[in-house]
Amino acid sequence: MADNRPTFQKIYLRLAKELAARSTCSRLQVGTVITSTDFRKVLAVGYNGNASGLSNSCDRDEPGNCGCLHSEENAVINCDAPRYIEKVVLVTHMPCVMCAKRLINLGNVRNVYYIQEYRSSESLALFEKVGIPVMQLDPYK
Repeated sequence: MADNRPTFQKIYLRLAKELAARSTCSRLQVGTVITSTDFRKVLAVGYNGNASGLSNSCDRDEPGNCGCLHSEENAVINCDAPRYIEKVVLVTHMPCVMCAKRLINLGNVRNVYYIQEYRSSESLALFEKVGIPVMQLDPYK
């Protein structure tokens, strides 16, 4: 009997996709899940949108400057796991450069998985420089 169970990476990427549905950004809906490396614990989640208590809409229409917090940024804010805990990040879209820096500073990120390309792939060089493997993965295949 073949093992047709989905991998944890695919399960958590599907969860990231579901979280993205909560996004209030008018341009792009993004979701992030941060887990332990054994995938037994979800350490934090995030999706993009305005800050808590503010209007559930973008501040501006300019791509990349709409005023929304990025999903990775919200997940980092929500993550109270200490730096020494190893982490896996799963996100619907390849992180931007600034979110890559935030994830690097989170500490002990061992892998980043994403579903879709972002308009810029500059973050890949940053992750490579610090030794964090990044992999695009289709959670439905």
